[in-house]
Amino acid sequence: MKKLEELLEWGGTKRDITFLILSAAALLASIFGFQPLPFDMAWVSVILCGIPIILEALIGLITAFDIKADVLVSIALVASIFIGEDFAAGEVAFIMQLGALLEDLTVARARAGIEKLVHLTPRTARRIGKDTEEIIPAEQVQAGDILRVFPGETVPADGIIISGETSVNQAVMTGESLPVDKSPGDEVSSGTVNQFGSFDMKAVKVGEDSSIQRMIRLVQSADAGKAKIVGIADRWATWIVIIALSAAVLTWLFTGQIIRSVTILVVFCPCALVLATPTAIMAAIGNATRHGFLVREGDALERLSLVKHLTFDKTGTLTYGAPQVVAVHSFQKNFSEQELYAKTASAELRSEHPLGKAVVRCFQAAYGGRPAPVESFQMLPGRGVSGTQEGHTILAGNQKLLIEKQISLNTEAQTQMERYIQEGCTLILTAIDGEFTGFLALSDTLRDNAPETIAKVKAEGTVPVLLTGDHENAARHIASSLKIDEVLSDCLPEDKLNWIQQSQDQGFPVCMIGDGINDAPALKKAFVGIAMGGVGSDIAVDAADIALVNDDIREIPHLLALSKRMMVTIKCNLTFSMVLNFIAIILAITGILNPVVGALVHNAGSVLVIVNSAFLLKWKKRG
Repeated sequence: MKKLEELLEWGGTKRDITFLILSAAALLASIFGFQPLPFDMAWVSVILCGIPIILEALIGLITAFDIKADVLVSIALVASIFIGEDFAAGEVAFIMQLGALLEDLTVARARAGIEKLVHLTPRTARRIGKDTEEIIPAEQVQAGDILRVFPGETVPADGIIISGETSVNQAVMTGESLPVDKSPGDEVSSGTVNQFGSFDMKAVKVGEDSSIQRMIRLVQSADAGKAKIVGIADRWATWIVIIALSAAVLTWLFTGQIIRSVTILVVFCPCALVLATPTAIMAAIGNATRHGFLVREGDALERLSLVKHLTFDKTGTLTYGAPQVVAVHSFQKNFSEQELYAKTASAELRSEHPLGKAVVRCFQAAYGGRPAPVESFQMLPGRGVSGTQEGHTILAGNQKLLIEKQISLNTEAQTQMERYIQEGCTLILTAIDGEFTGFLALSDTLRDNAPETIAKVKAEGTVPVLLTGDHENAARHIASSLKIDEVLSDCLPEDKLNWIQQSQDQGFPVCMIGDGINDAPALKKAFVGIAMGGVGSDIAVDAADIALVNDDIREIPHLLALSKRMMVTIKCNLTFSMVLNFIAIILAITGILNPVVGALVHNAGSVLVIVNSAFLLKWKKRG
């Protein structure tokens, strides 16, 4: 049996297309009476297309007693050949194999997301002894080891900083767009990237217990646990087989004409039923492609039509993922807001910190010129920057920097700062010549089309949910702006995964939309995963069922509506094909149809099913 399965898998889609072309040519030759071989050319179609169907039916019956649509097709083929109706057998085999090929073409190829995650795993670590420093493989790190991490290096294990100050890019774990300042006593996770200052840390969780390894296992387990939708034709196959066989046997017993029984099997052969789903899916995928979606899984749209919750990651999905200066406040009469902005941008000009780069970028966009450079520039990891300009000493950084320099804030400034912090903004405080001068508020800004998208998602009857690794203030502010009622903040990958699992266990299928590496487990676990293909990581795209190539989230409501319209089309196709088959059975029982005419009639139904599905190619919801 295993050898038969391997034989059926040999050659894949290219083999199926080649066999179909040869089969179609043989059927045409049979119709026009061209017989280059000493037997009916329809036999070529039976051999090329029919034998794989019969073998698959036998394998399913013997290994799992699994009655699929292939069983009825096989019976019809054998019966047609038995009474000498070779053309009917060849025609049915060709149509069924065409349906199988369409279904195969909608299935995505193998993905390499887990392999890419593995590549993020740190390879080496720098272990510190009493008088030694050695580079060792990361897998040799033991809990309790003291490790040193330089700027630009990946943190080799989960642990706690014991000396040094820095900023760490945690996007791989939390999706946060900005690096997080770290100092002694703070935790760091494996797979995250140290950006500025060097630090020493004590390893706490190593090897399989580390954060990055847990994420890899989450992706693997989520993929293994995702159930695939069974085709409607196969779900109904048992009843179809019972009804068809019963009708054929009773007709033979009461009429004594086996040709009528064979005709019943031929017209009840579920060609249109098998074509109903894959043709509609193919057309819907074509429509989705025109709107910027790459559908990676054949049944993804079918699953999407059942979704109750649409969960969004924040950074890079609902927002642009890049900090912008949203406010400038000066508290010194000697410096206008523009002058404060210019001084801060000058101090940040040579900074490598994403916040510093954002200040310079936004200043240039606002005023069209490059800020003047400072002298004696100094990077202060975990705190900010300093420099001098025209005799003025400029400090720009966080509140920790001002406390260190013993610079106090007035009450008005603290009140204003608290307001922006509550809105999820990050602040850069500026002091000139030892006096607090003002601050710049930076925030990740909403995509222009985000409010409209959320409103339309709600109109489709789907509940939007915000799942983000960002802090609660930022998450609540974004959710309030978009009128999203359900919010979960400070989410690690396993938190998103657990929420999705709980929701789906309660009967609410979830569609997850994300863009970062940290979203990969959730994208895998969700009933449907949609990745932002433009700004998103390759790993997120590999984990998803659908990729939004141009990152235009305005098209999300169209995709939801399209999936529901596709299911309406599939149900119409199925209803039509079954009604046609039952009418054909009545005509076959009365002897009006013979096997060849019966095959032509019910295959005409298959053509109408394909035409109806084709209307999905350019469908768009009105209004």
